[in-house]
This record gives sequence, C-alpha cells and structure tokens, in this order.
Amino acid sequence: MFRPRTPTNPLPTGIVTGTARNDVPAVPHQTPAPTASVRTTVQLTPGAVVAVIGGGTAVVLVVGAVLVSMLLAVAVTAASLAISALVIRSLVASQNHR
Repeated sequence: MFRPRTPTNPLPTGIVTGTARNDVPAVPHQTPAPTASVRTTVQLTPGAVVAVIGGGTAVVLVVGAVLVSMLLAVAVTAASLAISALVIRSLVASQNHR
C-alpha cells in the first residue's frame, strides 16, 4: 500500500500512419549563409578625444561631489544626534540627583 509505483506511459489513442511522399528531396534545400554587414569605422579626431576626456572628467567630478556631500550630511547628522543624546542624558541625570 505504501510502496511507490512507477506510472506507465499510456498507449496512443488512435492509429498513427505516415505518408510517403515522392516530391520531397532527399537533401533539404540549404539557404546561403548571411553575408557580414559592412561596418563603418569610427575615427576620432583630436578635438573629439579632448571632448570625451573633458566630459568624463566632469562626470567624475560631479559624482564625487555628490557622494562627498552625502557623506558629509550623514556625518553632521550623526554628530548632532550624539550631542543631543549627551544633553538629554545630562538633563535626566541632573533630575535624578534633585
């Protein structure tokens, strides 16, 4: 009752017959291989190279400034929270002594 049973494949429900055709060639028709697309080469002028380098430098400077300002904002927030915690702790401690 508790032993696993392997399912059996069902038999086909109908009669399967193949048709013999004489008009089908023995070797299928092969399509020609696609030709390689013609690519244009990119030629950078000295002015374009300077522009790309200048643009990359500007992006790096802007991203760096944003990251540094975010880090500074986190540091200022942490410092103000620490000072607030010290002030509240001092006030609570002074009330307990009275």
